[in-house]
Amino acid sequence: MSDLVKFVENEFVTKKDFPEFGAGDTLTVYYEIKEGEKTRTQFFKGVVIQKRGAGITQTFTIRKMSGAVGVERIFPLNMPALQKIEVNQRGKVRRARIFYFRDLTGKKAKIKEKRRR
Repeated sequence: MSDLVKFVENEFVTKKDFPEFGAGDTLTVYYEIKEGEKTRTQFFKGVVIQKRGAGITQTFTIRKMSGAVGVERIFPLNMPALQKIEVNQRGKVRRARIFYFRDLTGKKAKIKEKRRR
């Protein structure tokens, strides 16, 4: 049964080439929205809280502040509507899932940038 699932994943799912990113990174995700017959591109910019899953079922959660309200959105990595992912800033965190980030406000909610070599 698992061989059949792997076969379907390899044959029918097109994999897009997105940059590597992890928890703590600030991303801009561009995705397509259909409204009636019209389609438009919208973006969502925020901090990656977690990546989960493997292969075709991989998802990532992004959190941003909209005014005083925190907004989180879960994106499947193989969603057909995803057009582009930009990594704006690499974050320096010590955990794979930074759920503690939800409780932080003000200056504490800043994530240090990773130094590049």
